[in-house]
Amino acid sequence: MTWRQSTVTLCQRLRLGITGSLALRGVPMTGLNRILHVEDDEDILMIARLALADLGGFEVMQCSSGAQAVNEAASFAPDLFLLDYMMPEMNGMQTLKALREKPEFATTPAIFMTAKAMDLVEAEFAGMGVLGRITKPFDPVSLPADIRRIWTQRTTT
Repeated sequence: MTWRQSTVTLCQRLRLGITGSLALRGVPMTGLNRILHVEDDEDILMIARLALADLGGFEVMQCSSGAQAVNEAASFAPDLFLLDYMMPEMNGMQTLKALREKPEFATTPAIFMTAKAMDLVEAEFAGMGVLGRITKPFDPVSLPADIRRIWTQRTTT
């Protein structure tokens, strides 16, 4: 399914009233409720919010830069950071390192979303509490399930 087809499907499901409560039927919430999403692309922010909040039932705070996330994260107290890896000024790893300097976020898990080939930075993830990555373009309809799968695989092992 292409990015455009996924987006159309997502919008159709939302128009039909298929919201988070229906999408979550029978899916355990393993301690993951609040996601801080950091992304510099406005279109991706919009699609991810629809996917995460409306389909996934998550509480979502979105920031358009790493600096904004570092400044505002404490007021939201997220269970998970969902970070774009490639952003101007402060990339995703720099953002995560800055968040880790705050005691309340020293162990908050993170997932990266990126179009970049990540083989070169996987070593950077070690010891940083990074659970995994989601490749862009992502499927908005499956995004909540993808995040839950990564969360469950890594937090139960």
